[in-house]
Amino acid sequence: MSLLILVVFLGGAVAAIPIAHALLLAAMAAAATTDRVPLDLLVQQMVAQVQSFPLIAIPFFMLTGALMMGGRLGEAIVGTLSALVGRWHGGPAQVSVLSSTLFGGVSGSAVADASAIGSLLMPWHRRLGYPMAFSAAALASAATIDIIIPPSIPMILFALTANESIAALFYAGILPGLLLCAGFMTACWWVGKRRNLPRETGKVDRAALRHNLVFSAPAIVLPVAIIVLLRFGIATPTEVAVLSTLYAAAVSVLIYRDLSIRRLHAAIVEAGLATGVVLLVIMASAAVGWLLTFDQMPQGVAAWVQQNVHAKWLVILLMNLMMLFIGMFIDLPAAILLLTPVFLPLAKTIGMEPVQLGLMMVLNLAVGLYTPPVGTTLFITSSIAKVKVGETVRAMGPFYLVAFLVLALISYVPASVLR
Repeated sequence: MSLLILVVFLGGAVAAIPIAHALLLAAMAAAATTDRVPLDLLVQQMVAQVQSFPLIAIPFFMLTGALMMGGRLGEAIVGTLSALVGRWHGGPAQVSVLSSTLFGGVSGSAVADASAIGSLLMPWHRRLGYPMAFSAAALASAATIDIIIPPSIPMILFALTANESIAALFYAGILPGLLLCAGFMTACWWVGKRRNLPRETGKVDRAALRHNLVFSAPAIVLPVAIIVLLRFGIATPTEVAVLSTLYAAAVSVLIYRDLSIRRLHAAIVEAGLATGVVLLVIMASAAVGWLLTFDQMPQGVAAWVQQNVHAKWLVILLMNLMMLFIGMFIDLPAAILLLTPVFLPLAKTIGMEPVQLGLMMVLNLAVGLYTPPVGTTLFITSSIAKVKVGETVRAMGPFYLVAFLVLALISYVPASVLR
């Protein structure tokens, strides 16, 4: 049954069927070929997976991002960062990295980050005469910092699937996210200095800089508040998501004064559509995951590895390679929901903590977002920059190197994510 599921799913993916639909087809095909799985039980498993209180955090975090990123805040943050680092070697690209890191504490979505920041920064880069392929590469990789530092939608999905603490995963993602930020900025500086890329040369408007700093402060405070509320147990992740939405609405009305009825409607629709897509993927993945578990595939994989691979470091390497490969072809939410039941038993056999596995999995799949052939942020930033995807990929080398170094740290140094 497991083989049939894999064949049907891969066939659907190759035929360009949406991932959620391909998963449902695979589940239906497997259930139809055996009388051991009643269809009503399969449907119950699908529905039960989305009857979870922590899942409410997903639409509220998405709505928070839509409210905060859709107004004047984005321009203020970009203006502040441009004034601070735009004069450094590789400074314009470093603004992309820092903007993604700051927005990551608001939206938790790499795709939203790449779209919003790209529309703000690419025209500026083009006016400077910046190489647009490198600009697209920097933003495509930096946008994935959004799903490493809290709040992170993929980490919520992993926590629900692995029955782990969302707060623990959020807290564990802070250091890797900051390391990625520092590494990507270093890569931008190195390339900018080596190639003598254009940078900002105009005089700094100190009055505008102070205004932008004050103007963007309420948004910069939000990710810090989220960490404090979760770290000290003041609120649950779901409560934090609701509070962050209320905070975003209040700030937009009282401070930024840019929340019109039309923009509120657009933000709610955007968050609702994105949540609907995620929930459909969750339900379809739940069906496939339950069938694979019923067929004892995860236990079989763990048993095979135990019998044939004895070195812990080699097991971790194999897990990383498999996650990287799958992340190149499957959407991140679906990949997390499918891979977690498979790798969790394997991680336990080598003594790896679920939190470490979660960070390792999210970072691996994040690299898939800017890796061909189905790299979402790669295609988004290339489209905004109006360059060919191949040109963007050729500029990705330094960013891949940084990502793999941070991935190795997470994989082989548990203290980097465990507290």
